Formats: sequence, C-alpha cells, structure tokens
Amino acid sequence: MWMLLAAAAAGLLVFAADTGLLLKKRTAGSVIHALFRDMIVSNLTALFLAQFVLRIENVFLPGLHGPWYPLKYFALALGTGILLLFCKGVADGVLSYTSAAPKRRARTWVLRIVCVFLFALGTAAFTGTIWSQNTFGELTPDQMLINLISPVEGTASDVMNTLFFGPVFQTVFLTTVFCLFAFSDRILLYHRAENKTTVLFPALARKIVSLVLALAVLCGGIAFGVRELQLGDLYTAYMDESPYIEEHFADPREVQMTFPAQKRNLIHIYLESVENTYFSKELGGLMDENLMPELSELAKEGYSFSDRSEGFGGPPWTTGGHWSVASMVNMGTGLPMKVPVDGNSYGSPNNFLPGAVAIGDILQEQGYEQAVMFGADANFGGLSYYFASHGNFEILDYNKMKELGKIPEDYYVWWGYEDSKLFEFAKEELTKLSETGKPFHFVMETANTHFPDGYLEPDAPTPYESQYANVIAYSSYQTEQFVRWIQQQPFYENTTIVLIGDHLSMDQNFFKDLDPNYRRTTFNLILNPAPNVRDIPEDRLHNRQWANFDMFPTLLSSIGVEIEGDRLGLGTDLFSGTPTRFEEDGTAEVNEILRQRSNFYNNNILLG
Repeated sequence: MWMLLAAAAAGLLVFAADTGLLLKKRTAGSVIHALFRDMIVSNLTALFLAQFVLRIENVFLPGLHGPWYPLKYFALALGTGILLLFCKGVADGVLSYTSAAPKRRARTWVLRIVCVFLFALGTAAFTGTIWSQNTFGELTPDQMLINLISPVEGTASDVMNTLFFGPVFQTVFLTTVFCLFAFSDRILLYHRAENKTTVLFPALARKIVSLVLALAVLCGGIAFGVRELQLGDLYTAYMDESPYIEEHFADPREVQMTFPAQKRNLIHIYLESVENTYFSKELGGLMDENLMPELSELAKEGYSFSDRSEGFGGPPWTTGGHWSVASMVNMGTGLPMKVPVDGNSYGSPNNFLPGAVAIGDILQEQGYEQAVMFGADANFGGLSYYFASHGNFEILDYNKMKELGKIPEDYYVWWGYEDSKLFEFAKEELTKLSETGKPFHFVMETANTHFPDGYLEPDAPTPYESQYANVIAYSSYQTEQFVRWIQQQPFYENTTIVLIGDHLSMDQNFFKDLDPNYRRTTFNLILNPAPNVRDIPEDRLHNRQWANFDMFPTLLSSIGVEIEGDRLGLGTDLFSGTPTRFEEDGTAEVNEILRQRSNFYNNNILLG
C-alpha cells in the first residue's frame, strides 16, 4: 500500500511540473496523455534503476527493506521523473543550456574550490561508511581506530579492490560530476512563450546551490558516519573512565602458576571466522545442512564450552576482541584491545602492549620452543610485533616462506598462500619442533574462510550454491585431516590441541538472509587436555557465559598448569568451577564497561 502511494505521489508531482512548465497545449487529451506518461515512465525508470543499477533485490517487497523504503523509493522516482522532464524540455526546445560570459573573479574560484572540497569530504563519509558496513558489518570505533594506526601490509587484494572500486571510485566520480556543475559557466534558459526567455539558473543561483549542496552533503555524510559507525562511542573511550580492569585484573606476575613435572606441548589453531552458525539447527547452528560435519564429529572427542544447554555454542561478540588481532591479544593476555592514547601505536617493534604478560612470555620462561605460522604477512595489524615481543616466537609467515624457498617469489593468492599449503608447512614445523627435546608451543591461523566470500581452492568440492558455504565445508575437512595427522604422531600423547574461531565472520552477504535474532558464537574445541582437568562436571561445559580473554588461563590449564585463584588478566579458567566475569557481572554490562577508558590499562599495559 505504501509503495503504491509513494509511486502515485511521485508520478503526480512530475505530472504537475510537466503541465505547469513544459506542456504547450493544455487540451483534455494532452493532459490525460501527460498524466499517464509521467506516472508510468517515471516509475518504470525508477524501478529499472533500483533493480539493475542500485542492485536492490526484491524491489516490489518493501517489507524486506525497512519502514523507510517507500520514502526512499518516492525520492528516487521523483528525482528520476524530474531528470526525464529536463531532458524532455531540452528536446522540445522549452529549455536550453547555453554559455554565459565567464567571470574570472578570484573569490568566485575560491568559493568553487571550497565547495568541491566540502562535497568530496561529505561524499567520502557517505561512501566510506556504506562500504565499511557492507564489508565489515558492525565495525566499532576501537577496531577502526586501531586498524588505522596499525600496519596494513598483507591485506587481501579482494578487500583492497572493494575499497578502491567502492568508496574511492564513487567519491571521485560523484565529485567530478559536482565539479562540472560548480565550475560551469553555462546558464539554463526557459522559453515559455515566443520571444520571451527567462534565465532560470543565473550565476548567483549556481553559487548558492553549490554551497548549499556541498554543506548538505558534508553535514549529512558526517552525521551518517557518526551514527552508523557509532563514533559517539569514541567519546566514551576517551572521556569516561572506569576502574573495572584495575579492580579485576589478576596480574600474571603475581599469580602463582605451577607447571607439571612433564610439560605438555600446546598447539593452538585459530580458525578464521569459524562460528557455530555453520552447524545444522539440531546441533545448535542455523543451517539446514551441517556445513562442518568433520568438526562436529571431532568435537565428540574433546571439550567444548557452550553458552547453550545443548548443542554447539561459545563466546559471543566481545568489546575489544572481535577481529583477528584483537582475538589473539585477548586469548594471549587475558585483556581486551583498547583504543590507544597518548600517540601509542600497536604497530611498532617492542611497543605492542609492553606492560602485558602473555602466554608466550610465560611459556618462554618455562623453556618452550615457540613458533607462529600464517599464510599472510604477519606485519598486518602488528601481529609480528606482538609475537616477537611476547615470547620471541619464530614467525613463519608469507614472507618467511618465500625466504625459505617454500613458495616462489612471485606467488600470491588470497592473503598470501592458501590453507592447503599452510597445513603442509605446519606438519613440517611440528615435526621439527618435536625433535628439539623441549616442550613446544605452536600457533597458526587459517585464512581461506576470511571475507569476502572466502577463498575456494581449485581442488575443493562445490556441493553448495554459495561459495562461502563451500569454503567453510572444505576448511572443516582440511582442519580435521590435519588434526588426524597430529593424532598419529609420537608427540601427540603429550600434546594438547586447541581449535577456536578467532571471531564472528564479517562476510555480510552470507548472513544477510539468516535469522537476525540467532545468537552467533565462535567455535571452540580442546582435544587431549592434561589429565588433571579431564574429569570436570558436565555442567562446566554448558550454559557458560564467557569471552575470548577467558582462554588465557584456560589454555594454560589445558596443559596442566595449576593457577592460583583460577584467574589471569580478566580471564577465568573455564575448566575450574570459578564463574567468569560475564557470569558474575553480565555480558552486556561488562562489554559496556570495557568501552570506557581505563587509566590502569593505558598506564600499565599500553605504555608499560
């Protein structure tokens, strides 16, 4: 109903403009003809633009597009109709666009340049915000700001392509069109009667419209960006101070940790964007068919901490822990990644959380050999700095593999090299580590399941219509095969394997038609933990509310480390009976508190 009213209203306004300004003979027949022509042509053209240019799916189903969709369609149909009327007026000779004597005043040119600059800023704000939402989903201010000051080497070409062919190209194109208008010296003439011409758009009007339009786009773009990107939360991050972290921080320097006589190896596998949503509905997921049958079978052999009474579950979205680098910091230090202050950067050597004690620091002190492997450039987001400064890990990334001759110098797919190579290289490294005679800590992260749409390897089967579904399914198979290989090695008996999704997927296309009320959580599984934590009560595995930072003490506990008080950082050992911070204080409440500035964090963790 509302769509029909919007279409009719737009058509009637176009018709009114047509008959009032352009129609030369107002006979009954010509008026009726103009009514039908303006109503039909303006709406058909608007629907064509919506369907094939703007790529709006199901244009005839307004219920799928929100309550403001009819109003948006009205604006599109009215704008389209007016543009068509302009073309008709020019074709009929009623309107003409001709050159006027140009004025070369310096202030006129200054005004034009200022208008173009303001228009470009506003357009960039609009297009950049829309790109960010479509690409990353709910991008928070802390993530955006941290990423801006961190290294971006190694970013996948697909993501950079969407940036350059999205907001960059759109901003340049729209600003160029605006320049043609603002810098033009042509005027619009209206020939309503013989020998009677009116100037519709004199130079002064052009200046006023240019300035008003530039200011409107600037203010609208900024307001849109502030609202959609939640930039108001930056005020909270800088201005509102909370002592929560200081009051609840269990300092690893002061907490007594007792290692077993025979130290266990730890293999920690971050599964990029792997979440429980990919399981079938009967298993706690949201799919009609289980996309990860291998992982669901593997889970029967280990321990998985779920927020559900039955079925797969895990940690939800957490402040300062919902992208790859932040997730690793959470699990490695028991702390969120917070907005840096006083010019501190996460992306410089020996300056990545210098005041934190990470699991790498603890295991290095215990004599562990440590290595981390990525199929991408480890400099992305400052990961190389984190692992080098917290445990002196051997960093085996895309660049290192080229240096070692494992891949050709010019080889580059996706983020560097694909997961099939990653798993083969990991087998070689694990074999080498197991022969050192020392306990080892090996960390790796997959990449094929990264957005947008994942990387489908040439040999991967394609049973599903969605590429991302096929990538997820093949990644499940690859991961299970890798784990089975580990289980056949001599070192497995004394080795704990941790499989965990680093964060919720940011692939917007895959989730756009799924139930928005479903509570998405990341996958987690611990295989072959230390004997002293194997016989825990069943209720410690279900109905748990926990965060990525709880994995810090849990990882240590899984290799047999006894932790005084069951807590490190903000994290709680999930194998213990001690409630987590989310369970004690509430998930929403803790997430909100962690948005606030922490002087303790800034002074003792960020600055060291």
